Amino acid sequence: MYDPKGNGKDKSVDAVVFTETEPPAHLQGIVHRYLELKTNVTLAEDYRFHALPDACAYIVFDQQDATITGVSKLRATSEEFNLGRSFHFVNIRFLPGVWRDEVEPIAYGQLNVAYAGNLPLVELNRDLSQQSFDDMQDVLSGLVDRLVADGLVARNPVTETIFANLDEIHTVADMADLNNMSPRQLQRKLKSTTGFSPHDLLKVLRLQMALNGGDIWSYADQSHFIHSFRKATGYTPGKYAKKYDV
Repeated sequence: MYDPKGNGKDKSVDAVVFTETEPPAHLQGIVHRYLELKTNVTLAEDYRFHALPDACAYIVFDQQDATITGVSKLRATSEEFNLGRSFHFVNIRFLPGVWRDEVEPIAYGQLNVAYAGNLPLVELNRDLSQQSFDDMQDVLSGLVDRLVADGLVARNPVTETIFANLDEIHTVADMADLNNMSPRQLQRKLKSTTGFSPHDLLKVLRLQMALNGGDIWSYADQSHFIHSFRKATGYTPGKYAKKYDV
């Protein structure tokens, strides 16, 4: 099953804490993880967070400014965010394809403006700021339950089929065949539900499989893998492993 590694935490900054927890069982086809990223003390310099492409949608809560919240996605190449010297974020990472983009506006990359959508995210963000991360998870699950009931998120049989058959997929045509779709139908479906073209989604899946310690899946050879990894992240695999925890 698809198990995205969405972050690269700089190994040299001990005062930054990154925590992941699994959702309750009934949400595990919708939510991948609940996440917390925060500083324990004010840092000596700005912290740059390396976000890897993972095809997921996120609800982001900035615990230092309740108005900064919303739904965000990443692109097909990694991005570096300047989080400053003190920060505290709580996120819901949704599995790819479950968020209905046409219902709620999506931002790409780092959120840094006040939320202007229709969900009660600002009020919820204020409530979360009074709780520990362990206590927040019931509140986050309650939000997801509401989103499911309102049709804002739903399981996606196309992406679920792709994730369940990763070892058999080497081309976009393989992805289409497994779903009994034409390449054109697959293009429309994935673009509308994940924000990625089938080709870009395949690149992201290959990268994530490699980060999970599997074979250099679907790469022609090691040099091809190194080239593709560097194009997606800006680093060779060796340099990335030395600099970041994933």
